[in-house]
Amino acid sequence: MARSHLIAAREAVQELLWPTRCVGCDDPGSVLCADCAAKLPWIDQRWACPRCGAPFGHLVCTECRGRWDGDACVSALLHRGTAARLVRTYKDGHEARLAPVLAAAIATAVDEAASWPGRPELAGAGRPLGPDEPPPLPPLSPLDLGAVDALVFVPATAEAYRRRGFDHMELVARHLAPMLGLALADVLIHNRAADQRGLGREGRAANARGSFEVLGNVAGANLLLVDDVLTTGASIQAAREALVSRGAGHVWTATATRAW
Repeated sequence: MARSHLIAAREAVQELLWPTRCVGCDDPGSVLCADCAAKLPWIDQRWACPRCGAPFGHLVCTECRGRWDGDACVSALLHRGTAARLVRTYKDGHEARLAPVLAAAIATAVDEAASWPGRPELAGAGRPLGPDEPPPLPPLSPLDLGAVDALVFVPATAEAYRRRGFDHMELVARHLAPMLGLALADVLIHNRAADQRGLGREGRAANARGSFEVLGNVAGANLLLVDDVLTTGASIQAAREALVSRGAGHVWTATATRAW
């Protein structure tokens, strides 16, 4: 009892000295006010690419051009404005109270995407191929929450963990798993790699390739793999490949935001 009173008193003093401010508008009172939450740039899953989740790629995706490997990817928000500040403030500003906010965004997008089981393949999948055009990928498996066995997250590197003091996606995943009614499987290790933020598409892919290891048995398991931001998809694809190489079945992916 005394300990709880001390914690409450400490939090009250902290709030007095450093009042909570909205990540979007800087108004005091909450980490994300109702007005800024209402203006978040949501991606409408009806019109997103059924493979990589890019906005407005429902018919023809200019991002992956139908060459996204594996099962469907879903992203909740465009990585701009308040949504981008959410991620930056959480990861680099150590505002852990934003973890459930990001988890709720992913849960909302996943739930919406799962409600569209008949999402069609990219337009042109059955057309004649050009002389230098690769064959189309096999049919995509739409996101089916009922078929998911566990939630997996893309972990931080040891260097990032030391810098931030926590694994940002582990914390998000711990909030997200009960929201989706899934078990949490902490099975990935992220080996040392260069900071992706200064690299282009090809550099990111080369840097991420082979940088993940799987601990534990995932053979036959259908998984939902989550990360914070999808830029080129290099990290989340490399993590998916590591899981598939160890026998995982379907590996759907989801992110809080997507660069666009």
